[in-house]
Formats: sequence, C-alpha cells, structure tokens
Amino acid sequence: MNKLIKYIRESIGELKKVTWPTKKQTTTYTIVVVAMSIGVAIFFAILDWFFNLGLGIII
Repeated sequence: MNKLIKYIRESIGELKKVTWPTKKQTTTYTIVVVAMSIGVAIFFAILDWFFNLGLGIII
C-alpha cells in the first residue's frame, strides 16, 4: 500500500511540472490535426479511385 501512495504522490508531483498548452494552442493543434486527417483521407480516396479506374481498364 505504501508503494501505491508513493507512486500517486510522485505522479502528482510530475504532473505539476508539466507545461500544459493554452486553450488557443489546443484549438490550433486540433484544427491542424483535423485538417491534415481530412487532407490525407481525400488523397487516399483519389488514389483509390485512380486504382479502381486503372483496374477497370485492364480487366
């Protein structure tokens, strides 16, 4: 039980040292991640469409 309490106290101490992002940074990073995810999804959708088109011509 002592080890668990020590672990929790040390974890809380480490979390106090963390520099958390601001609300603006979090919003910006979220927008970047969503935009990049959409961009990559569109890229692969177009790539898939071209492959299907190519296979349709071959077959």
